[in-house]
Amino acid sequence: MTTLHLQDPTPGREESLSIPLITPNGSSHPQPQIIYINTRPHGIEVVPRAADSSSHPPASPAALSRTAAASPTSTSTTSSSSGSTPASGQKEDGFFQSILDSNPYFSAGFGLMALGAGVTILRRGTLAGASILRRQLLVTLEIPSKDKSYLWFLHWMSSQSRGTGSLASTKVSSATTTASAAKSGVFSKWTDNLADKINKRSQFLAVQTEFKQHDNGSVSTRFNLVPGNGRHLIRYQGAWIQVERTRDAKMMDLSTGSPWETVTLTTLSRDRAVFSVLLQEAQQMALKNQEGKTVIYTSWGPEWRPFGQPRKRRLLESVILDEGIADRVVRDVKEFISNEKWYANRGIPYRRGYLLYGPPGSGKTSFIQALAGELEYNICILNLSERGLTNDRLNHLLTNLPERCIILLEDVDAAFAKRDKTQEGFHSMVTFSGLLNALDGVASSEGRIIFMTTNHIEILDPALIRPGRVDLREYVGDATPVQIRRMFNRFYEGQDELGDRFVKSLEAHKVSTAALQGHFVHFKDRPEAACENVKYLFVRDHVV
Repeated sequence: MTTLHLQDPTPGREESLSIPLITPNGSSHPQPQIIYINTRPHGIEVVPRAADSSSHPPASPAALSRTAAASPTSTSTTSSSSGSTPASGQKEDGFFQSILDSNPYFSAGFGLMALGAGVTILRRGTLAGASILRRQLLVTLEIPSKDKSYLWFLHWMSSQSRGTGSLASTKVSSATTTASAAKSGVFSKWTDNLADKINKRSQFLAVQTEFKQHDNGSVSTRFNLVPGNGRHLIRYQGAWIQVERTRDAKMMDLSTGSPWETVTLTTLSRDRAVFSVLLQEAQQMALKNQEGKTVIYTSWGPEWRPFGQPRKRRLLESVILDEGIADRVVRDVKEFISNEKWYANRGIPYRRGYLLYGPPGSGKTSFIQALAGELEYNICILNLSERGLTNDRLNHLLTNLPERCIILLEDVDAAFAKRDKTQEGFHSMVTFSGLLNALDGVASSEGRIIFMTTNHIEILDPALIRPGRVDLREYVGDATPVQIRRMFNRFYEGQDELGDRFVKSLEAHKVSTAALQGHFVHFKDRPEAACENVKYLFVRDHVV
């Protein structure tokens, strides 16, 4: 029999332990065995791997030696059974615990795992908490570039960058101003100055160019630096607002080819009412810029966009037509605008069409522009010969119009006259039936006023000018003696005798009002020269 001898290394103690090892019959080598040795301060405990010692207290080395010597068979049985039967859960825990305790790499690895898990949980919890706080404490307003208020807000921002101030801040009542001053005091002034400094030091800027051509031919240009793509911080009526302007290069407006832009405003939830005030102020500022002016719209893809700067409204008296024409048209349009309910009660489509025909230069388009100024309407110019215009797009444009607008179709007789194919395709893909359906079809819009002009009414198809599509026709021809006298008196006041002389000199001639206006502008301060040089009205190129 082979014996394992163990000596207690504790100083002052000379105890030893002898453990008999199981050897196969006829062999001097012991068979493999697992022995669990637990070191405690009070001594050494040796427990076989498969032995159940959960209910027995640790034995001293002497007692354990005697037990092992007296019961070799029991030890052999226990040792051999440990290799064939699974151990209990408690001893497995002790075994793995001893491995972890004796191996520092395992301990460090589990520590790092626990630390990483804790950091991950803390990070996710922080993000979730921040998201919840953001939803509860902040409010966000998104303004896409397709919305009308987008351009209004950019114009408002440009005015803020110029330091013109805000309309809303100047219209606050005295009681509110006093209460606000008493509440904020010096701190409010300090925050306003801080906001101005932050805006002036913005690193993301864009340029808005204002180009204006004066009546004398001079041109004035102003460059306004407005917030560009990025984040900006402004203060409006005591509320801090973060303005973020983004441009998505991957998303594009197919109608215009421009990238999709968005302006996002963020402020505290308690200050959400400031958004409505800000947008109303931006709208008032935009309307104030158009006050007393006529906006000209042109088609840009499937939508209407302002063309150039708003023009001063032309006075209706500045366009001199033959007697009765202007009065009949103005009266008919005003009656149509004020009788929407009358049309609805009788089931009549609420739309009106007008046709002004006559020779070139007789003042047809000028009268429409003056009529729009009289009604405080804008003008939408639609060119039926535009390249790429289709029936669907025409119907969409006539259905989705800006508010208070007159549609102008100039030279409608030439829309279908030339339809030759070029290298880039047909100039226009609008068919005659598509135009008729857009004017008076099932999908036609209500509340629409259309003016058409032509120089040759005789070549127009009767289906185009029938009642329902054209409700009122007026001939605007060359200048009559009454028109000539009125125009002369308008340019040269108090020159009645010269006016009579000028009218008599043109009795045997036909002249357009456009030619007369050019003649009077050329001799604007010389009425006698205007009378003496009547012959130049019929000469194309002349210098006097």
